[in-house]
Amino acid sequence: MTALTMEKPVPRFSADFRKFANWALVWIGLANIPFMAMWFVGAPPRFMEIAIAGFVGLIVKRMPRMVQWTAFAAVMAYSLLSFVAGLFNLAMDSLLYSLQFFAEIKPGNSAEYIVAAIVVLGILVASWFLLKRDTNFEKPLHILLGGALIFGLVGADAAMGQGMRGHYFREAPVGANFESAAEKTGFAARADGKRHLVLIMVESLGVPRNNQVMAEKLFAYYENSAIRARYDVSQGTSLYYNSTTSGEFREMCGKWGDYYELLDAAEAKQLDCLPAQLAEKGYATHAMHSFKGEFFKRNQWYPNIGFESQEFWPELEKRGAEWCGGVFAGACDRQVPAMLAENLKRAAQPTFLYWLTLNAHLPVPTGANLNADDCGRVSQELASDFPMICRQFAIFDDIDRALIAEITASDFPEADILLVGDHMPPYFDRHNRSQFDPERVPWLYLKAKPLSGDDAQTGD
Repeated sequence: MTALTMEKPVPRFSADFRKFANWALVWIGLANIPFMAMWFVGAPPRFMEIAIAGFVGLIVKRMPRMVQWTAFAAVMAYSLLSFVAGLFNLAMDSLLYSLQFFAEIKPGNSAEYIVAAIVVLGILVASWFLLKRDTNFEKPLHILLGGALIFGLVGADAAMGQGMRGHYFREAPVGANFESAAEKTGFAARADGKRHLVLIMVESLGVPRNNQVMAEKLFAYYENSAIRARYDVSQGTSLYYNSTTSGEFREMCGKWGDYYELLDAAEAKQLDCLPAQLAEKGYATHAMHSFKGEFFKRNQWYPNIGFESQEFWPELEKRGAEWCGGVFAGACDRQVPAMLAENLKRAAQPTFLYWLTLNAHLPVPTGANLNADDCGRVSQELASDFPMICRQFAIFDDIDRALIAEITASDFPEADILLVGDHMPPYFDRHNRSQFDPERVPWLYLKAKPLSGDDAQTGD
């Protein structure tokens, strides 16, 4: 019998290259694929996150599987936090400080957040199993190739996000010129004790850009004879940075900053914010917000900047406000103007009243008692091309209608009313986000004309 010698097949790839491919699958592919999928709809730039993932992967590739997986989970956590910070125009330190309030929101009310959570969980599970494979490649050529993949992906991310970088990471640079709606309108100078002052900050109210339908809808209801009979109307735009609490700081404290600078009463007093200024002039100062006061500790720093009284969701509910859902569930904004008007009508002295709205916070879901499902009543074009923007405008529509009904009533006392957006609506996709100016928010100022006769009073 003749023994036949069987030749072993030659591997198509070297063992070291297979290790390199295992590494690249996890640290280049898996670590970035959910964010790469966002390239085609728009997303914050991720230069640093891509580089960190790749270089951390190079550092830990020779370490035990548990160490590698822990490092991968940490990289994913950083990437997610940075992504969210970019979407909502937050500095990373602001976002990290805000995580303590996560229990106050309901991400489960958003299909987008549920899908995102499932994807992230799937990636973490997949990485655990993929890291069973050997990733400890050693050839210098493969190490150079790993570096090339990292920088190549950074370049691809930059190319895909071209033209959108200014829409993200809106932190005020050192020395940035300051402006605000309150400053531009001379709002505080009207505090002469003859009229109330009302400041309304509208959640996610942005400046439409190159969209005529949205531009025509913005503040459209204030162009009517009843308003013109009672108020001199002006409008404009103002620079913004960061998120809602920074918008509050901007309008009431006259500088760039954020709420954690106001948690110390002594430090807040030094800023001499608008409520404190008006209190010194004999004004009662009252704040209203449709969400919980514990969120971002508003129940602590509102008094520190001069608010003598405040109403949040629990107090508004007791007064009859209905529940409106969403990620931030609280009072229905459309019912607050009646309470605002009641507060002013029964005021015993001139009053500064501040109201921060809630319901237009993204994402705006269907249902949830928001009265936004049939947004075609606002615009059929928006309903067709920009359904979530349309739902936001339906909420603005309800707020405007309710507010106008109150402030044009014959028994509404003399008051200056300033409406201003906090920040642009932070849509994650380019299609929606690009419809708004990334740097500015709109404002509308209703400057009260003097009332005549018996109506010239600040209260009942």
